[in-house]
Amino acid sequence: MRGSLGSLSSHGTLYKEVTSSPSDVVTWTGMVSTQASEPRKKNLFLQRLYEEEENMVVANDTSGSSNGSQSEIQDKDIVESLENGVQFWTDYSKVHYHPQSLYELSGVWMDAEDFNNYGIGKESFSWALHGEEISDRLRFFVEECDYIQGFHFVVDDSGGFSAVAEEFLENIVDEYTNTPVLLYAVQGHRAFTNLQSKKRTVLEDLHDAVSFSRLSSYSKLIVPVGLPSLSQSKVSKFLHIEDEKHYHSSAVYAAALHSISLPSRMEPVGPTTPASSVSGAVDLHGVIQMLSGQGRQNMVSVLDVAIPAPALSGGQNELSLLENLHPLTPQIAEDVEDMQAVECMTVHGTHASGSRRASVSEVKDAVDAAFQRAETSPMFCHLSVALRPLPIPLPFPSIFGNQVGQHGELMGGPTTNSSSKGSLDVHSIPMAARLRSSNAVLPFLESRLRNLHRSGIDRGAAGAQLLRSWGFGREELEEMEEMLSKMVATLCPPQLSSDSD
Repeated sequence: MRGSLGSLSSHGTLYKEVTSSPSDVVTWTGMVSTQASEPRKKNLFLQRLYEEEENMVVANDTSGSSNGSQSEIQDKDIVESLENGVQFWTDYSKVHYHPQSLYELSGVWMDAEDFNNYGIGKESFSWALHGEEISDRLRFFVEECDYIQGFHFVVDDSGGFSAVAEEFLENIVDEYTNTPVLLYAVQGHRAFTNLQSKKRTVLEDLHDAVSFSRLSSYSKLIVPVGLPSLSQSKVSKFLHIEDEKHYHSSAVYAAALHSISLPSRMEPVGPTTPASSVSGAVDLHGVIQMLSGQGRQNMVSVLDVAIPAPALSGGQNELSLLENLHPLTPQIAEDVEDMQAVECMTVHGTHASGSRRASVSEVKDAVDAAFQRAETSPMFCHLSVALRPLPIPLPFPSIFGNQVGQHGELMGGPTTNSSSKGSLDVHSIPMAARLRSSNAVLPFLESRLRNLHRSGIDRGAAGAQLLRSWGFGREELEEMEEMLSKMVATLCPPQLSSDSD
């Protein structure tokens, strides 16, 4: 949306922005004036970032760097200002964006809280008006590729952007017919209260059902991401998360997406290649085929993460790597037995014991041993391993508990409510992430099917008028119902006949 980039220009930062002068309007002979708002001031982090880059360009001075204490004070000030003052995602981004990278929806200035449902996104965005420019921007980057593995598509599924994403996805599927799409449908923290109106509940239930079914129709594999309360989940065992801060929760989700997509960025290693720092490279098409293209062909996967991942060999009371993987996908059934489950797992930077990094072979052996001890195991698991941990850069939020050491090792002692640790104390962490095709996702699917029925399709449904205002007729609703029903049926075990001879 316009106004959501903070101090960053929509043209990015790689090139100097050329300000265009207003063209002459032949039908107007009066005076012309331009009204321009003051640019938003950069925070401490961005100020220092730009100063450092300017110094590198302007001078080649190697003698006058700041002393250690001054640098530490500056870093502390930056960390504190980010913890207390992040308003936009650009406040902590140090990426240089190409002029073609960022597209603002013209005319959409509203607050994110008002841009909160599928209908308003559909109303605010016209593909006929904006689609060609967006397609050209994507085409610009596609033409730079020698080979396209597929599209990693991450959409804010909690509001109007799901409708915008649907239009974009439809165009991608039409133009890049044989290129698969892996879609992460991400939702942020929702503050539910007992006083929440029935109208609001119906709106959110129908948005979730409609958005999920519409987005699914344009992807080969869809992964719902986003817990109602990250701070109360098992994922946060070693973390201190404030749910109301998107700055906190987005760091967890971004770390998980970085780790699970790592195999597509690995260099393939041949069978005769000597010991390497990576193993298990697989491209995006391969991941999608493993999870949704075989067996029952379930197209909905669960994302699990261990952040930070535990050492491979701990004390007797320590949980194994597999037992520390917890879902970032909401409404998941726990401890289900699924003989047809398929998994893709990534482990990188994990410790063997203490602070010693484990080798690739040690990780493989530990995972194999954990599966042998487990009560249930998947039908198939593809394991990717890398030695490098996840680096924790300066703007990463202070979300680590007191048990997390400088290199992500988990230290003994009880977890306390003392101040959390950030990038000044924790420099890297081991990670484990997993995508799994499992019937554990059934409750998520069933809730969307049930809500579509109850609030939108059934006679006298409370949301029938709302869906009509979003432009959906009876036939389209029945198509959504059929699609969700097929997803549920794919994962439901076949019912045994009660007939007997």
